[in-house]
Amino acid sequence: MSEKTVLLRKEVQEKIEEIKEVDLLVGIPSYNNAKTIGHVVRAVQAGLTKYFPDMRSVLVNSDGGSTDGTMDVVKETSIDLTSILLQHRVGNLYKIVTPYEGVPGKGSAFRTIFEIATALKAKACAVVDADLRSITPEWIELLLRPILDRGYHYVAPYYHRHKYDGTITNTIVYPLTRALYGKRIRQPIGGDFGFSGELAAFYLTKDVWNTDVARFGIDIWMTTTAVANGFKVCQAFLGAKIHDPKDPGTDLSGMLHQVVSSVFSLMEEYEHVWSKVRGSEAVPTFGFVYTVGLEPIKVNLDGMLQKFRLGVKELSQLYEAFLPGELMWFLEAEADASREDFRFPDDVWAEIIYSFAVAFHRRLMSPEHIIKSLTPLYLGKVASFVIETWESNADEVEKRLDDLCVAFENEKEYLMERWFEEVGEERRVA
Repeated sequence: MSEKTVLLRKEVQEKIEEIKEVDLLVGIPSYNNAKTIGHVVRAVQAGLTKYFPDMRSVLVNSDGGSTDGTMDVVKETSIDLTSILLQHRVGNLYKIVTPYEGVPGKGSAFRTIFEIATALKAKACAVVDADLRSITPEWIELLLRPILDRGYHYVAPYYHRHKYDGTITNTIVYPLTRALYGKRIRQPIGGDFGFSGELAAFYLTKDVWNTDVARFGIDIWMTTTAVANGFKVCQAFLGAKIHDPKDPGTDLSGMLHQVVSSVFSLMEEYEHVWSKVRGSEAVPTFGFVYTVGLEPIKVNLDGMLQKFRLGVKELSQLYEAFLPGELMWFLEAEADASREDFRFPDDVWAEIIYSFAVAFHRRLMSPEHIIKSLTPLYLGKVASFVIETWESNADEVEKRLDDLCVAFENEKEYLMERWFEEVGEERRVA
């Protein structure tokens, strides 16, 4: 095996030799998810049995060393075939349950799934989160069918979420990746994806498994790598995303750091791609889009504003190293503004994110310091968004987010000028 592959455990290798080949693979990365993973396993089994009864399938649980019996739940969980109105299954449905090796994190779990998919020559694969409470058997068809029948290589999830769930996606990752790569993939870090066996093998050729990609950065890395390398992408509407929710005002700094670090690193790798893109286009969406009920999320608005104000005051010297004077003036003015007068315009936010990307690119200081210092400003933008949309319904919020994305697209010239300002004129206009 090359250095870029993981050494699968002996029992996994034996299971692969026993199975030989499959048509479909569904992976579930896990870490202490005993309370929720049984439901996910049943939904996967039901989806494979109901929608792909003639195909050889395998469910792979790649576990991060759970101590709550997660792997036992996966091994013991099964479904009653009569409950899904099916008399028999022609193909075989296997299970592989294994701890993963490497850096603790979701990316290392995915790496093991990619390895097993490649070894078993799977045609179509999917991964789903272990803490999902809203997954249904239909998700499995929606994530796999576009690959099997339509020739797509990558299926991103598209679901309705509470307006204050997924704030890192909504305020940074979706607007930034849409503006950079020109594809309106609504949930680039959604957690549940479909991908071809060919793309799984391609992922394994990349030497990223000791970086932030191995932790929280894997989702955005998968999406960006597929788009930037010309793989055929689409999205599938999965209904509601109901999982263990997180208050956007709580400490998401670890996740923010790893996700944004991955996005910025990918900008350096794929500069030759995004520098030629202007505007954006929709991607095909499969599934019937319908309105869903969502669980409310508590938001600590005053806590976010307090962290923003404190961050601006304590980190102003650091910000001055790479934020232009007009942006510093704005931040200092807003740090003194009352809750009623607080605002964070979209074009200003886009310029701030682009300035952080340029500072990261030029290594003006430690990349870790740059990205960690983004947290209070992110909380300020989220607070502004909450204030603006407190009375807004889901459609109005989505329109508001589209306006934010358009601002990122319109400000892309600002990024281009600053990113390339120290290189030759020919390259800047390439």
